[in-house]
Amino acid sequence: MKVKEEKLSIYNAFWIFIIGSVLGWFIEGLFTLISQHILINHSALVIGPFNIIYGFGAVLLTALLLNYKDRSLWLIFLLSFIGGSVLEYICSWGMELFVGFTAWDYSNHFLNLNGRICLLYSLYWGFLGIIWIKYIYPLFIKIIHLWSYELGHKVGIWLAIFLVLDAGITITAVMRAKEKEKQIPPSNMYEELLDQTFNQKYLNNMFCNKWS
Repeated sequence: MKVKEEKLSIYNAFWIFIIGSVLGWFIEGLFTLISQHILINHSALVIGPFNIIYGFGAVLLTALLLNYKDRSLWLIFLLSFIGGSVLEYICSWGMELFVGFTAWDYSNHFLNLNGRICLLYSLYWGFLGIIWIKYIYPLFIKIIHLWSYELGHKVGIWLAIFLVLDAGITITAVMRAKEKEKQIPPSNMYEELLDQTFNQKYLNNMFCNKWS
């Protein structure tokens, strides 16, 4: 069976990333509020509702599955199972490498790999891929095309710049919080501002108290 070729443009990928990041932040926050009765800011960046792991996941699933959305559900499941697991492993490893901790640990789960991924959540990725490419992705594309390309392009550029700055602030906030934990005083006004705003208490709420 010949697969109809479709391409994921940079424009669409960016807005899928943004919508996925915000929606993931909202859903995870709502879940913890209902299940644990606590309000947690599940953003991965210190400013704004951006859980970028969900954004990357949305883009990854789209890139993997777009050309296969009309193929068998088993193929979609397998691609999602593998792709989602690889992404989750890389994100876990990257967080440990750059910020010193991971936000999840599957060490107690059946068939886990270094506590970063496990069979259960890989199965979730597989089913999520089917739901994503069959139902959620078409809805996202409709939302993205509600506004003009020119407006989306201009807003996207400014938003991309903001996210880069936001990521920079997040990294320096984590570094400063680790210094403060070692009783190292701030060396400039920027670090003093971080101590007052995006401090360890703020970061603990973001990263679910996984501070190392």
